Amino acid sequence: MRWPPINKKDLANLQLSSVDVVLITGDAYVDHPSFGSAIITRFLESLGLTVGVVPQPNWKDDLRDFKKLGVPNLFFAVTSGNMDSMVNHYTGNKRLRSNDAYTPGERAGFRPDYAVNVYTKILKQLYPDSNVVIGGIEASLRRSTHYDYWSNSLMPSILQSSGADLLVYGGGEKPLGELVKLLQRGVPFKTINTIKQTSVLINDCDLSENKKWETLALNSHEDCLEDKKKFAENFVIIETESNKLSGARLLQKTGEKIVVINPPYPPLTTQEIDSYYDLDFFRIPHPRYKGKGRISAYDMIKGSVNTHRGCFGGCSFCSISAHQGKFVSSRSKGSIVEEVKKISKVDGFDGVISDLGGPSANMYMMEGKILAVCEKCSRFSCIYPKVCKNLNIDHSHILELFKAVEQLSNIKHLFTTSGIRYDLILEERIGEGSSQEEYLKKMVNDHTSGRFKVAPEHCDEEVLRLMRKPSFEQFKKIKKLFDKIARVNASGKRREITPYFISAHPGCGLKEMEHLAKETKSLGYKLEQIQDFTPTPMTLSSVMYYTGIDPYSGEAVYVASKTNERAEQRRYFFWYLPENSDIRKKLD
Repeated sequence: MRWPPINKKDLANLQLSSVDVVLITGDAYVDHPSFGSAIITRFLESLGLTVGVVPQPNWKDDLRDFKKLGVPNLFFAVTSGNMDSMVNHYTGNKRLRSNDAYTPGERAGFRPDYAVNVYTKILKQLYPDSNVVIGGIEASLRRSTHYDYWSNSLMPSILQSSGADLLVYGGGEKPLGELVKLLQRGVPFKTINTIKQTSVLINDCDLSENKKWETLALNSHEDCLEDKKKFAENFVIIETESNKLSGARLLQKTGEKIVVINPPYPPLTTQEIDSYYDLDFFRIPHPRYKGKGRISAYDMIKGSVNTHRGCFGGCSFCSISAHQGKFVSSRSKGSIVEEVKKISKVDGFDGVISDLGGPSANMYMMEGKILAVCEKCSRFSCIYPKVCKNLNIDHSHILELFKAVEQLSNIKHLFTTSGIRYDLILEERIGEGSSQEEYLKKMVNDHTSGRFKVAPEHCDEEVLRLMRKPSFEQFKKIKKLFDKIARVNASGKRREITPYFISAHPGCGLKEMEHLAKETKSLGYKLEQIQDFTPTPMTLSSVMYYTGIDPYSGEAVYVASKTNERAEQRRYFFWYLPENSDIRKKLD
């Protein structure tokens, strides 16, 4: 195993004149499977390719960083990094952040706004004949007309704004593997437009019939600009198709061209996802960063293990299902245990696995009992408004995983800091002595490092409906169970159940925030784990924020879009501070 080349000196040392793929990323390069750039690099290498990486290139100077590895044999790959660059740069109130967790020393300013657009345009300027593939969260969620909160406008597909040749959405391994196979067979890049989980921008005359897939037309970008309802209609189609095991091909006219969004691949099998995470990684930042300060995003995940991809929660403000898919793909127990062993051998390992989890930690190994039922389903969530009866919500797999990891001799502590879905634990058809009950006890007693994270998000029933979150009564139930377990625990460790809440979500006004403040105050909370709602591309909440309507019902939705009201809503979280005495009086 070796580090991927990042400059001309590395190429010379490896006796390479060029590489097959040059990957441009907005993050520092950390060779850890929690970083998308690393897992894609190692996956492409497993196909026999040479891959060079250019992390955080300077886009303001003479562009020398974009030239240091030359022209790749196959294509450039571009990603903004693990986050959308705009979310990385700005708070929910559009204030510029002073730090960047994905940069050494947490220094800000090492990637541009709209990084995928900027990087791709530079590459097209320098190497107009080269092919550019874009992917990662920023590209994935901007694949069609989308609302951009930071410019307060509808933007076209990022394929049009960037000039990229192909977009990979969701997990990139399978579509990139197919792309490489076709290119190695000599298929011209410009003719490749039918790979699943990819999107291309083509001329109308180049659109061919595809009998394998159903094809649906979206409202054009221009129609969306003219009519917000057209944009809302598009969202319903896109979400519905993305929630199916076999979705349709989507077409959207943009100017004189057509955005073609091919359907996703079926969920990864356990064997497939294992093969990606079983690849070799150094699991540390690149040596070039030595002495340049900590990379806090790495510090946070260096002892963590991802157990699965995908989430069937369907929360309105979350983009995980739009990116990773609704159906959960889980790794095998053996693969996860082997990764823990590898982590334990990294210099400086302290014996602590900081997080054994995923998008929702307790969805590990959960799937439909009868696949034929899932094949006919297009629900946006398997657990909202009620848990699907076809969903196997047995928690025994994760309990077995806990046991296997705990038995490793050099593991002192095993924690789960990823959030959990407590509605899966509280499902009414599950009785006492269930795996859910055992899981909760095990989590509280053995795998919670101080705080047991859950996300009720709000307490107002109408706001929760728009969020697609369960009743606040369920949070009260899980808190009661948690407190009971924590009280009987004889370890002496202090544990708390920590709820997360959001202000200024569509449907939430000052009345609803007062309600939230009263409820949480009565439960003894002085809230800290909170955030202002930030509209991000390709979520239901963002569509409601921009259009002012629920795209499914067509009903009007109240939206707090003014900065002063968003700030006022936020004050209700902190009613206990001296400067908020006026709010405290309302609650007494």
